[in-house]
Amino acid sequence: MTAVEQHDAAAPLPSVVTVAHIVYALHALAIVVGIAGTATIVGSFIGSVPSIVAVILNYVKRGDARGTWVESHYRWQIRTFWYALLWFLVGWALI
Repeated sequence: MTAVEQHDAAAPLPSVVTVAHIVYALHALAIVVGIAGTATIVGSFIGSVPSIVAVILNYVKRGDARGTWVESHYRWQIRTFWYALLWFLVGWALI
């Protein structure tokens, strides 16, 4: 396999990039709802429908992103959600 073929093999499908953009938009929407609404920002980020849908989309499409540069975005999006939930629970337990 030539270097050009290897580079093409690592190129993500357009739908994978689109889903990553949609997930970022859903998380941003959840944060805006938290800012504008009565919920807290963190509560809205981890407990709102847009964020939950975003994480589900990440898990469903994660396999399609494997081996591409978009894989790190999917991993970051998933980890951000779970770390936010973890720190929310730790903070709640300490109150």
